[in-house]
Formats: sequence, C-alpha cells, structure tokens
Amino acid sequence: MKGTGKMIPLMLRMLVKKPDTILYPAQKAHVEEHFRGALKFDQALCIGCKLCMRVCPSAAIEIERVSETEKVFQAYVRMDRCIFCGQCVDTCPKKALENTENFELASTDKESLRKAI
Repeated sequence: MKGTGKMIPLMLRMLVKKPDTILYPAQKAHVEEHFRGALKFDQALCIGCKLCMRVCPSAAIEIERVSETEKVFQAYVRMDRCIFCGQCVDTCPKKALENTENFELASTDKESLRKAI
C-alpha cells in the first residue's frame, strides 16, 4: 500500500479542522463584492434605449413603454433565461439596472419567472 503513510497525517488534520461549509439555509450565505445576482431596475432613470435588451446574450430582458404620452418604461426579466452575465448593467447609459445580492430565485412555476424588475 503505497501512500498510506501520507494519508494518516492528513486524516488526523481533518478531525480537528473546522468545516468549509455552512448550515444553509439556517445561516445566510456570504456573497462577495461585485456578486451578480438578480437584477434591480430604476424606472425613473430608464430612457427606453433598449440597449440592455440588445446586448443580452440570452434574450432575457424585455422593455415595454408604460404610457404613450409620457416616457415611462417597464423592464421585465425572464429569470429562467438570465445567465447573470452583467452585460445589461454595464451597457445601460443611465445606470437604470444594477445587480443585487439576491440569489435565492428557485421556483416551480415557470410563468412566475418572468418578473417586472
């Protein structure tokens, strides 16, 4: 049995080492700075240029005009398509989109994954 002598010290170290995992969901997971989670949309800043729609590689974003008389727009994101690449956030000239730390997005209903952001 080659290598057995190297394995015993490793096993002994593992007995006293703290675990690398957390008790999720009882303990909230820590997300790093610049984490790309669910999108947040600021309707007041949106100018309706639809650049975010054009650069989205998965066609997950839809921008609709709310009122014909006013320049008010609503953004929808298809969470089942979004790959959280952040291209929409980087492209928006008015910074109307931003990533949040929210990553708990699981759902059993596909229709609920089209969300107004």
